Amino acid sequence: MKTTIIIPTYNEAENIEPIMQEIFKYLPDANILIIDDDSTDDTGKIATLLSQANHKIRFISRKGKARSFAQSYIEGFKEALKNNTDYIIQMDADFSHDPKYLPEMLEKLKNHDVVIGSRYIRGGKVENWPFWRRFLSHASNIYARLVVILPLADPTAGFIGWKRESLEKINLDKISSSGYAFLIEMKFYAHKSGLKMKEVPIIFADRKFGASKMNKKLILEAALFCWKLRFKKIKNQPLKCHDCTPKNAVTK
Repeated sequence: MKTTIIIPTYNEAENIEPIMQEIFKYLPDANILIIDDDSTDDTGKIATLLSQANHKIRFISRKGKARSFAQSYIEGFKEALKNNTDYIIQMDADFSHDPKYLPEMLEKLKNHDVVIGSRYIRGGKVENWPFWRRFLSHASNIYARLVVILPLADPTAGFIGWKRESLEKINLDKISSSGYAFLIEMKFYAHKSGLKMKEVPIIFADRKFGASKMNKKLILEAALFCWKLRFKKIKNQPLKCHDCTPKNAVTK
């Protein structure tokens, strides 16, 4: 079974090579797709060298395109689907998503459509965050869960595994968020598509190197976008996604 790990990057020069090594430690046969959102540091140079040295690593640069966390992932998803991968896992480059959980997530994907690394179910937790950030994260998840009506403890989680068939049910060309609201929007469509979602506990550690990309603007965008999803009318239509296999898709 072919597995692709998708990692979006923006100024992750200190993390990108170590996270590759750690992923291969747990999944030596995995393929890794790095999608760089026009970093201003040496992330692109390092990723290029890594891809040249290892055929299992592929690097795509979004240089010259508008910065977008969502579009980085969408480009990665489409590329993985085009290359006939069976399982797709999205994760951060900064070690907040520990690669040690990858084997368990893949095992759970055998019996579930979507597997989510959750900070807020029994056994999961956050480490090295100040009180205000813990409070904000808890409040954001409760808010998203109640407004969007998602049966998840961690709807803002970014460590997510997909079966190929599950991702094909979501029309990626209809995704309208750009920042971290994308994480909620994808789960919303997964839920509306009737996909079987499973949360597994993870310990989420704060990054050691580099700066967090979260800011007030992204938080406000996500908060407002939840209401857009709450009142969104959807229907099933054939998937219209570049190089993807047509199946049922959720769209406007």
